[in-house]
Amino acid sequence: MDVKIRFSKKNVRRVNLSVPLVVTKAVQAALEYEEFHQPTQISVTFTDNEGIRELNRTYREKDAATDVLSFPQYDFAAGETPLPDFRCELGDIVLSLERARTQAKEIGHGFKREVAFLTVHSVLHLLGYDHERSEADDEEMCRRQREIVSTIRF
Repeated sequence: MDVKIRFSKKNVRRVNLSVPLVVTKAVQAALEYEEFHQPTQISVTFTDNEGIRELNRTYREKDAATDVLSFPQYDFAAGETPLPDFRCELGDIVLSLERARTQAKEIGHGFKREVAFLTVHSVLHLLGYDHERSEADDEEMCRRQREIVSTIRF
């Protein structure tokens, strides 16, 4: 598993060095939980509310900041799968650290836990889960997220 971390804004680079480690642990925990054992690469970009708002407007036609965006390379629901025995570029994650910090305060838990939760959420999207399809899918995805995050040590 290879997690490529990028920073879209200079001010985002001031993040504590433990945050990329939390992201890597969250990606690994989600892939293990889902029994996705193929060599994998995921790109994670840290941004702020302005940066993620621009992407949300461009790619989802929603003019608002959000916490995390997922850009999967495969449409698992349509039967697309990576070639076996080859390194799989699963997709890209864009995470607003500014929004994660705000949400962590609102919810009343730590920033690292929120980053892990958002990362797991996004990895599940990369693997084909979609909570917007139905309430049952939303409940299943939330259950998986909670279980996966509970295995991560901060």
